[in-house]
Amino acid sequence: MRREIINTNGLELSDQVVTIKRVSKTVKGGRTMRFTALVVVGDKNGHVGVGLGKATEIPDAIRKGREDATKHLTTIAMDEVQSVPHDYIGKFGGASVLLKRASEGTGIIAGGPARVVLEMAGIRNIRTKSLGSNNKQNVVLATLQALKSLKSPEEVARLRGKSVEEVLA
Repeated sequence: MRREIINTNGLELSDQVVTIKRVSKTVKGGRTMRFTALVVVGDKNGHVGVGLGKATEIPDAIRKGREDATKHLTTIAMDEVQSVPHDYIGKFGGASVLLKRASEGTGIIAGGPARVVLEMAGIRNIRTKSLGSNNKQNVVLATLQALKSLKSPEEVARLRGKSVEEVLA
C-alpha cells in the first residue's frame, strides 16, 4: 500500500508499510491490544526515512509511523548508475545487510524489508544479502544504517585532502 504525501521541505514523498504487528499488554482487567506499524517513506531520489507508529487502531499506527519516518528523513549517496558508491555492511541488532555495487541494468536484488528501503531511496541497481537475524524491523534499520554510512568519492576526497582521481585510482 503506497500513498503520496508532501513534506514540509517540498519533497514529494511516498510511503510503504513494511509490517503491522499486534502486540498486547497484560493488565489487571485482562489484555490490551495495540498495533505497531513499521513505515518507510522516500522521494525515490536519494531521501529515505523509517518510522515506527503504535496505536490502538491500525490506521492511526500507520499515520504515526509515517509522521515519524518523515521526521527522520536522511539523504543518501548514489553514483551515476543509481547504485551505491561502494560495498558496505550495515548492522543493527542481530541483523546485518550487505550492500554491493551493481552495474546498469542489474535491478534491485534484495529481500522484502531491504527492498522496500532501497526502492524508496531511489536506488535502481544493487545486490544485497541479509545476514544474521531476519527480524523485519532490524533488517530495515540495518539497511538504513548502511545507506547513511555510504560516502561519495567527492566526500572521501575532501576528507583526505586529495583529488577525486587520486581517490578512485
